[in-house]
Amino acid sequence: MYFCYTDLKYKRMNFDLTEEHLMIRDAARDFAQNELLSGVIERDEKQEFPTDQVKKMAELGFMGMMVSPEYGGGGMDTISYVLAMEEISKIDASCSVIMSVNNSLVCWGLETYGSQKQKDKYLRRLATGEIIGAFCLSEPEAGSDATSQRTTAIDNDDHYILNGTKNWITNGNSASVYLVIAQTDHALGHKGINAFIVEKETDGVIVGKKEDKLGIRGSDTHSIMFTDVKVPKENRIGENGFGFSFAMKTLSGGRIGIAAQALGIASGAYELSLKYSKERKAFGKEISNHQAIAFKLADMATEIEAARLLCLKAAWLKDNGMNYDKESAMAKVYASETAMKTATEAVQVHGGYGFVKEYHVERLMRDAKITQIYEGTSEIQRIVISRSVLK
Repeated sequence: MYFCYTDLKYKRMNFDLTEEHLMIRDAARDFAQNELLSGVIERDEKQEFPTDQVKKMAELGFMGMMVSPEYGGGGMDTISYVLAMEEISKIDASCSVIMSVNNSLVCWGLETYGSQKQKDKYLRRLATGEIIGAFCLSEPEAGSDATSQRTTAIDNDDHYILNGTKNWITNGNSASVYLVIAQTDHALGHKGINAFIVEKETDGVIVGKKEDKLGIRGSDTHSIMFTDVKVPKENRIGENGFGFSFAMKTLSGGRIGIAAQALGIASGAYELSLKYSKERKAFGKEISNHQAIAFKLADMATEIEAARLLCLKAAWLKDNGMNYDKESAMAKVYASETAMKTATEAVQVHGGYGFVKEYHVERLMRDAKITQIYEGTSEIQRIVISRSVLK
């Protein structure tokens, strides 16, 4: 049973998913079990980008779920996206973050704010998975403080000259298209920031080394350097000075995707723990019959359900054209902290076995940590929430 408002007129709550939602969830679950599980430990160990798996996700429509069918997307709602993200994240959070960036940040940002020409040129290929995209906001000195952009885009007649460095870029090497946030006028502060579409093969774009990460090791995270890169004026997204608003609104939706990823990591760790507790015996009985373990499972189940409801409420608000900034922040901060706590407790439930790669939970614990950091740290989410409740 899940949280899903369906009747706006009478404000009724309906906790049932539609048949379509169930079908999408089950399809994602089957894909994760049949296509992702078998090689996930090896991909993590070797930091191997899941090229074949991403291709299969694209074939199933998971790379452009919410994009209009007009542009080759699935035309699905955000609730469907949350359900799919949870199922894929239970097994492989590296695959789900690749999917999340392409869906929540790149495709959604382009479809919502891009020009018709930009959509025709890029969106269909992104939605179908022919190419994938990356979102370039963070910099060495501008992580949480997105207004302190050092990357510059200088107006030069019919194009901009782009210079700067972006780091922690998911899909950094595998992407063909980058959405780059840059400062065009420092005197205007955040109103002098713009967003640009930059093709990877453009002269002056250099991909840095792959980061050796604690978790989500299958995803390719890189720094991207831009040196005198010529960006056509037609590749600016929105009106002049719209870049900061574009980034903030796009990230607000992206947080629903990362919250769903965190939810999946948590529920994956819980399901493994539940199964193991019924098989492992200690002191003459299954450890699930020991109150110390049973109470851990009870806490996991409760917190995961709460996180799921927060994710689905934020998704519902987005689907119904209502403001979801506070709710997406709530979903992300709670789901990410639930993921970290649940995965850590899952290792504890497994004991020594939880400390080895074969049993998966140690990887889920490592993957969980990043959900408290990227697309806005937990501290940033609390700023967003507190500003909303105090205004």
